[in-house]
Amino acid sequence: MEDTLERLLAAEERAQSLVREADTERERMVHAALTEIRAAERRFEARIPELRQSHMERAEQQAKQEIGEIKRRYEERHAAMRTLAEAREAQAVEDALAVLLDPTQ
Repeated sequence: MEDTLERLLAAEERAQSLVREADTERERMVHAALTEIRAAERRFEARIPELRQSHMERAEQQAKQEIGEIKRRYEERHAAMRTLAEAREAQAVEDALAVLLDPTQ
């Protein structure tokens, strides 16, 4: 019986030792994970100006493209209106001359 108790006591001590080792390993892993997270945060924060600059460059490029497109559409409409005005101008001159030459119209 005493032998059994000694074996149980030894097993309990080994179990407690394993628990302590596991706790130590868990703490080490948590600390390592926190260290890696902090390092990742620092790397990300260091890249914020670069990311912001990249975003601004893309936004400026898109704005330039949009401005170019708006200018192109404006020029197309301006040309169409100029053509229409020129076409109507001849008719307006004819009508004005007709009224001046024949006031009864």
